[in-house]
Amino acid sequence: MLDSTQRKIPVTILTGYLGAGKTTLLNRILTEKHNEKVAIIVNEFGEVGIDNQLVVNSEEEIVEMNNGCICCTVRGDLIRILKTLIYSMEKGNVNFNHVLIETTGLADPAPVAQTFFMDQAIAEKFEVDSIVTVVDSKHVTKHFNTKDEAQEQIAFADIIIINKTDLVTETELTEIEIRITSMNPTARRIHAQNCNVNLKDILGIHSFDLNLKLKVNPRFLDDHHHHHHNKVTSVAFVEERPLDMRKVDEWMSYLIQHKGEDLLRYKGILYVHNSKQRIVFQGIHMLFAGKADRTWRSDEKKVTQLVFIGKNLDKVELQRQFENCIA
Repeated sequence: MLDSTQRKIPVTILTGYLGAGKTTLLNRILTEKHNEKVAIIVNEFGEVGIDNQLVVNSEEEIVEMNNGCICCTVRGDLIRILKTLIYSMEKGNVNFNHVLIETTGLADPAPVAQTFFMDQAIAEKFEVDSIVTVVDSKHVTKHFNTKDEAQEQIAFADIIIINKTDLVTETELTEIEIRITSMNPTARRIHAQNCNVNLKDILGIHSFDLNLKLKVNPRFLDDHHHHHHNKVTSVAFVEERPLDMRKVDEWMSYLIQHKGEDLLRYKGILYVHNSKQRIVFQGIHMLFAGKADRTWRSDEKKVTQLVFIGKNLDKVELQRQFENCIA
């Protein structure tokens, strides 16, 4: 039974364009032995090919699996489904310590992620652990300039599984890496064939711990050897001087008001003047959440790491605004 002293339940959001391999990955989570008791929320049960290992009663919303996982179908509001899961857990009907939400291939993951910002009851029980995007390396280049969904799925990701690497050459794979990194420099990239990833690399990884996951490499952002027309781009900042939190708040309010729709993802760790703690924040479009994190350790370098991923980003203007926040 949950109570206010327990850790929030981590949520993995699984996305990827049609045919990328999401279902293959989902099948692995459903059938492999792992230490997580995962509640899996899928859009339609029919999309989950589990090879007749389950007998599903269409009237049931929650089905317990033989490996400790449970599955539910989304036939209504996601918030209602999540609250149903919590109620069932508190009543002792099901048990889980992780939630995985699989989106459709054409879905923008933003509305799913926003659920954990918008509803207070949900935010108190759950937290986004990571957004995992599966990419079809054989066909993704066709979508870079033409499909907003594919680009936005990459932009939202904390983990990008570059799948089907056996179907492309090393040169093609390098080009894909460059393109993906230009859109999302902070995501961890994992190469795979048939989504043969270690599940420990995608479940329970706390990807919003930016000490581990926010690896900003300005070299990629300033690469002038590749001129592409990605609709989604990224702007990253690393600053060793402390920031003025009041100015940061004013800046974020301005950005949300004027650029909110274009800001797909933004996240960072802030080094704030006169604060002994790190400030960790993340945002999706016009929804923003920030909180004081742990105390800076004496043996670590205090530094702000900040990244914006979105459309129509003016790097020069963002740089000017960011520098105005320095204490």
